[in-house]
Amino acid sequence: MKEKFNFAVIGCGKIANRHCSILSENSETNLIAVCDQIKEKADEFAKEFNCKAYYDSKELLKDENIDVVSICTPSGLHAEQTIEAAKAKKHIVCEKPMALTLEDCDNMIKECAENNVRLFIVKQNRYNEPIVKLKNAIDRDKLGRIYMVNAHILWNRTPKYYQEEPWRGTAKFDGGALMNQSSHFVDLVHWLGGNVKSVYSKMDNFIHNLETEDTGTVILKFENGAIGNIQYTTCVYDKNFEGSLVVLGTKGTVKVGGQYLNEIEHWNIEGMPTPRLKEKTLPNAYGYYQGSAANHGKFYENVIDVLKGRSNKTVMGTDGRAAVEIILAAKESAKTGNEVFLR
Repeated sequence: MKEKFNFAVIGCGKIANRHCSILSENSETNLIAVCDQIKEKADEFAKEFNCKAYYDSKELLKDENIDVVSICTPSGLHAEQTIEAAKAKKHIVCEKPMALTLEDCDNMIKECAENNVRLFIVKQNRYNEPIVKLKNAIDRDKLGRIYMVNAHILWNRTPKYYQEEPWRGTAKFDGGALMNQSSHFVDLVHWLGGNVKSVYSKMDNFIHNLETEDTGTVILKFENGAIGNIQYTTCVYDKNFEGSLVVLGTKGTVKVGGQYLNEIEHWNIEGMPTPRLKEKTLPNAYGYYQGSAANHGKFYENVIDVLKGRSNKTVMGTDGRAAVEIILAAKESAKTGNEVFLR
């Protein structure tokens, strides 16, 4: 078994900085390469993190020293780059959302299975301490029968944010506010509430000149009979207002909130006191956590544990696909005006 795994990061945008920082700090990883089609970006990252710069991902994948590639490119490129990496026999870490179509999700999963490589989907919010406490309580049946799961993603994204990167807000590469900004919450609603049976939604674009929606509400019906709601927007005045998750059960009520699911705002469970949190970590304006204890770091610890055989629990391609399926069903419902049932 390898003592350290060699990583490369494809895409040198904002979130890639988080990945590179963690991979540089982890004692079981080596960051040996970065790649971006914009030479200046790749060179800047390579200099900062003392690694090799590539300007073509296909050239990077020829490097036999690379064990794992982390894909941090626009969402519409995830499928193609994941499949190329799988064919090159590299394990893959893929940022959210996994892809923009179910066909792409299925092809990614299939290609990784056929080439015997792992596909890890970045869902770092599953490692938020309040979410871990809540998930543990649900798994132990402390909340009784869950009958409602609600999420609020009430954020601000300025015109400048969309103008910084031309792919943002496009149908081909971004997918919209539910697919991009809200996909982590969709994942958590599914993870905590169970499989979704059907969705009904309304979406619109209110203040941004985009190809995609900036606001919407999604009503969910779970297979276990529970109902849920996801309300989201990038139109909040001035700055992010709230990112919250509420779970209602017959024996308890929990709200995880703060600016980005970093606080337990309400905990009332029969026979179970409010848990104490070890630390309170605040996100920046884009919702990314700072510092070495960030949840991306915990995600990468899990990746290494799985690759070294110390764990078999992780966020796989099937988890990423589930969130995409819910989002696409919601978009179909908003377009047709009908309730959409998931396969």
